[in-house]
Amino acid sequence: VIEKSFAQFADLPFEFSVNVSYEDIEDPSFLDFIKEQVKIYNIANRVVWEILEDEDVKNYDILLSFISEVKALGCKVAIDDFGSGYSNFEHLLKMDVDYLKIDASLIKNVATDENSYKVVKTIMDFARSLNLKTITEFVENEEIFTITKELGADYSQGYYFAPPLN
Repeated sequence: VIEKSFAQFADLPFEFSVNVSYEDIEDPSFLDFIKEQVKIYNIANRVVWEILEDEDVKNYDILLSFISEVKALGCKVAIDDFGSGYSNFEHLLKMDVDYLKIDASLIKNVATDENSYKVVKTIMDFARSLNLKTITEFVENEEIFTITKELGADYSQGYYFAPPLN
């Protein structure tokens, strides 16, 4: 997937994301493979590594080291599905990430549930205070888009813009 993504975006001017799991990150050969691909395709500054939520993170030093290594290559890092799984504010403070993707379970109810609204607002305010960009997932209609935009979302994704494509 990484090699295909890099090849596909090699001649395009877009930033793109690749999801990785903690299981990927803890494999020592994975980082070597990334370094090799970055060298071949010379697109590190357009790659965002989206670290998937995983409650089974056994060693945060491995996770922090991965983040440090890929950022040293010129890549960016996002925490995917923030607000579920292992995400918590203490761990986030230790990670040098660029983006927070706010979990769909919070976004889908932002227009109808006051507590979801408050949590999303808190996450966005916190992210802004750390100079992190926010991405809202599951933006399925104009109402959700308008609310999250007013709360300060930097980017949004979801059915409101387009269904997933092959």
